[in-house]
Amino acid sequence: EVQLVESGGDSVQPGGSLRLSCTASGYNYNCLGWFRQDPGKERVGVATIASDGRTVYADFVKGRFTISKDNSKNTLYLQMDSLEPEDTALYYCAAGLGVPAGSKHLCGKGVKYDYWGQGTQVTVST
Repeated sequence: EVQLVESGGDSVQPGGSLRLSCTASGYNYNCLGWFRQDPGKERVGVATIASDGRTVYADFVKGRFTISKDNSKNTLYLQMDSLEPEDTALYYCAAGLGVPAGSKHLCGKGVKYDYWGQGTQVTVST
């Protein structure tokens, strides 16, 4: 059974930091990613990481967010710094096989992700 379980969402003030975690099990994936969705808007990609550690970030989080993973714990992380009210959203982690490209797999924009967690809420406000 595939399971993706997020945690770490909270309410913080602008300029604050949070670290989201996602435990992933039951699936042989090449790509892991964080996505977010505001009510009434489409879900968008935030950051992805391939099995070889290559990362891709959305422009709106570059320099502020860092995606990482601990393979020994089957855990994906998203360190979020300098949070802004616009970062308020439900954050999801996802897993997928990626798109083969030579000896690697592409995990960024446009790649389909097969399994999703339930989401964790991040709220940034004064």
